[in-house]
Amino acid sequence: MIKEQEIAKMIDHSLLHPTMTDHDLEIGCEIADKYQVASVCVKPYAVRLAGELLKDSQVVTGTVVGFPHGNSAIEIKLAETLHACAEGAVEIDMVINIGKALQEDWDYLEREIGGITSAAHEQQAIVKVIFENDFLREDQWKIELCKICTSVGADFVKTSTGYGFVKGPDNTYSYQGATHQDLLLMRKHSGEHVQVKAAGGVRTLDDLLEVRALGVTRVGATATVAIMEAAKTRFSEGSSLDSPWMT
Repeated sequence: MIKEQEIAKMIDHSLLHPTMTDHDLEIGCEIADKYQVASVCVKPYAVRLAGELLKDSQVVTGTVVGFPHGNSAIEIKLAETLHACAEGAVEIDMVINIGKALQEDWDYLEREIGGITSAAHEQQAIVKVIFENDFLREDQWKIELCKICTSVGADFVKTSTGYGFVKGPDNTYSYQGATHQDLLLMRKHSGEHVQVKAAGGVRTLDDLLEVRALGVTRVGATATVAIMEAAKTRFSEGSSLDSPWMT
């Protein structure tokens, strides 16, 4: 029987928009605490503040590395990771070097993902590896990344940043985010110890339940209030919906 709290513990409440102020962060942490979601994912400078705001909560603090474009050198990403952990982050969402994936430099990406995973694990933090699938046109690239993440012991593979906009033929920018096709692919080609996080486009309870059925155990969400209020109503008496990937 699915419960409201199971839904909450799938949510990383995203507080990453570049225009967000400290006041917005405070409101976001209040929302996360109210619904007791899994985590807040905050901008790197805000890790210590989020930790202070949530010090009496079971909601943990996460942050991003190499966000949103993944272009930093490995050494810089490692420094970001260690600094974030020292500030109190226990979940690290890192963006891969996307260009290296496009040129199939898998050795580089194994060093990058493996190095950050090892550094984070030494600090008792988990790692979610962001592929930015909108930029990866070939499924084989995503499959190779899943294999690398499995090999180096990453904790999650993640679809998107939510900011990976692709320019179309009409010169407008858009993104798909977490597509069902990609989620199924990532679940299939990742090891059993690697979980899948959907980010980008999960805006309603039905969206969340749909990706949950595909094996997703975390979602990045800005629409936390809408999702949780819908869950509160729908699952007040329980519902039989189970997934083998729920932990």
